[in-house]
Order: sequence, then C-alpha cells, then structure tokens
Amino acid sequence: MSATRVFAARLAGTTVFDPLGDQVGRVRDVVVLLRAKGAPRAVGLVVEVPGRRRVFLPLTRVTSMDTGAVISTGLVNMRRFEQRASETLAIGELLDRHVELLDGSGEATIVDVAMEQQRNRDWLVTKLFVRRQKPGKSGLGLRRRGETVLVDTTAVRSLAGGGPELQGAELLLASYEDSKPADLADVLHDLGDARMVEVAAALPNERLADVLEELPEDDQVAILSGLGVERAADVLDAMQPDDAADLLSELPVEQATELLELMEPDEARDVRRLLAYREDTAGGLMTTEPIVLGPETSVAAALAHLRRQDITPALASMVFVCRPPLETPTGRFLGVVHFQRMLREPPSESIGGLLDAEIEWVAADAGLGTLTRLLAQYNLLALPVLDAERRLLGAVSVDDVLDHLLPSDWREAEDEATDAAIEAAQAQQNQLQAQREAAGG
Repeated sequence: MSATRVFAARLAGTTVFDPLGDQVGRVRDVVVLLRAKGAPRAVGLVVEVPGRRRVFLPLTRVTSMDTGAVISTGLVNMRRFEQRASETLAIGELLDRHVELLDGSGEATIVDVAMEQQRNRDWLVTKLFVRRQKPGKSGLGLRRRGETVLVDTTAVRSLAGGGPELQGAELLLASYEDSKPADLADVLHDLGDARMVEVAAALPNERLADVLEELPEDDQVAILSGLGVERAADVLDAMQPDDAADLLSELPVEQATELLELMEPDEARDVRRLLAYREDTAGGLMTTEPIVLGPETSVAAALAHLRRQDITPALASMVFVCRPPLETPTGRFLGVVHFQRMLREPPSESIGGLLDAEIEWVAADAGLGTLTRLLAQYNLLALPVLDAERRLLGAVSVDDVLDHLLPSDWREAEDEATDAAIEAAQAQQNQLQAQREAAGG
C-alpha cells in the first residue's frame, strides 16, 4: 500500500474498486477513533454501494488509497453501516469544527484532516488543515476569514474533548449540494439527533422542506421542534400542504396550533382543510395543489406548467381541467388531460378538446382500499377528489398512497428478501475471491 498522505475531504466521492477493476461503490466518509492521548486512528471507510446503501470497509481490506481511486481486497461486507458510540465521522463530524490552537494564537476551523499510514500499517490522522480565525468582526458583523495552515493534531486541544455540536454544517452540506432530497435525508437520518437538527437547520427553507418530506416521522418532528417557531412556520409554508398536514398531526395540539397561526394565511387554510380529514382517506392523503387549468388553455401552456420543478412525476402525468375558480375547491370539474395525449397534439390546440371526462374519481372520505384498487385497475398515477357538487378538492397521487400502505418505518427497515439477496451475493463474491486466490497460487 502506498504511504501517501490522504485528505479525507478530497477522498469523498472517490470510486472504490475490487482487485479486478470492477467498481464497488464510492467513498462517503472516513471512520476514526478519537483518543485522549495520541493521534486519532482511522479504521475504515463508509462506502456507498448501489441502492444507496452505506457499508463499512475496514482499512485493513484496502490495498491502495489516494484521491484518484481506492482499491479493496474485494471482500466487502454488504451489511448497512451503523455508527458506534466510539466512532467519529471525519467528514460528517470533524470538518468545520472549531478547535483551540495550543500556540496561543486563538481558535481555528478544521477544513480537512490528513491520514498517513504507519509502519505497523495503521492509519493515523496526523495533520489538520485549519483556517485561523482573525480577531474582531467585519463591518457586516461576520468574523473575518484568516489564513489556512497545516498543523499537527497535537497542535490543538484534544479533538476528543469537543462534541459534534462544535462542528458547523457548511462543509458537510457542500458535499451533498447536488444530491436528491431523498439521498440527503438518508445522510441526516444516519447522524445523531443533535447533529441531525443542527445540519438540517443550516439548509435553506425550500431545500429543508423537500428533505423533511423524505424523512421518517420521528425525524421530522425532532427537526421541526428544534427550529425556532418562526423558522418552522416558514418551512411548513414551503412544504406540500398534505405533507405539512401530516407533520403537524404528529405534533402536540398546542404546538401545531401555534405554527398554523404563524404560517401564511393561504398555506394555513389548505393545511387546515386537510387536517379536517382522517389521514387514511382521500381527503387526508390528497394535495390541494395539483395543476388546475381552464379548458381554453393551449397544449403549449399546459406543458409549460408540467415542467415546473416542484411538481412530482405522478402529478405531472395529467392536468385537471375545471371551470373557474381554478384554486381548490374549484368550479365544476370537467375532466383531465393526460400528458401523453398532449404530446401527440399541436401546441396551439386547446386542452378542452382533449378531455378524458370518464376518469375515475373519489370522494374525500374514500379509504385506502378504494384508492389502491382504482389506481391499479386503471393504471393511473393520480386520482381527482371531488365533492358532491363535482368541484375539485385536490388529487391523490400513487406515491402518497404507497407511503401509507408501507410500514411506518419502511425508510429504515431492511426488506428480508433484499437482505437474503445481499447475503447470497456476498457468499458468491467470497467464493469467487477464494477461487481467484487458489488459481493465482
């Protein structure tokens, strides 16, 4: 193994290969053990393998490591990584942490950590790349940025003495800037409770709203409760009304009432309507913000609405055509126009002539069984929800139904069939590796 110095932040995203050159996954973090005396010891890598599963790769099974590639022995345990209490994540918990320099020059912020392999083949965190903090503040009220220097780990007060709360969230979030909300939700869920709330609070409102919708309910409640009430209300405003209603229903009544009072009136009105329904009915599951257009709208204009980034794929499968008013509850519901139908028509055509007026619809009190049967029977991704006067109240999408059909802990639970398949693949991998070693011998 090469004895080069490796920086953790630069290692993030590096591809991990087996000895034959096949890709195993990508590095997401480095696991280190902080010690009261001596340099921290790096013991393994957190590797993301296909399926967004994060597994632990011990450094004893790494034959080469630099910022270009990581080569493993091929024997990778595919069990999901679970951080132990004694372990610290270099990228997730050390970067951006504030430390005190022992030379008396004040505080510094950790920008990166460097590992070096010792003669006994252990990897130790020997260096810290830090940014000194200049005293005083700028005219904008912000602390001025200081010079960056490389120092020994012994040049700062013990890293083991500070908790994860001392680390800012900027560098961690920067490494997931382009990630999908569901992927970032997985990262937050794997952090400790306090750290999860801290990192979530550093996200912009819109981004945090998207991530919250992908988290288990207990994580949602913990994060929202950890924000100030004004900030929490702003985040709820940015969420889809049905997701905001689901989250508020998990909070104590007093807390939910206070947040509703602080929300924007239009957003709060939609959420209150949804809270009036049982959560396992069409009314409780629906969104009050599907794409609703008048019959005179052109195909070109309708397709432009479907391109909106905040519309889910299920809701983008159709537009709902109604008489004014076009905000739910609307005027009389006329039908839907399917996305595929619009693709076959001239851009100037009015959608009123392309209606599917026979589409199945449900009342607000329809149960999960009815919704599931209709979505499956007619191959639909969304269903209109109408009142007795055929006004559109909202739409139930297939993803909302699935969320309520699956177990409440489906985001955390491992499917037994998946585990069995992984174990079988691991056994086969081990067998092939043994055969390769025998043939090489």
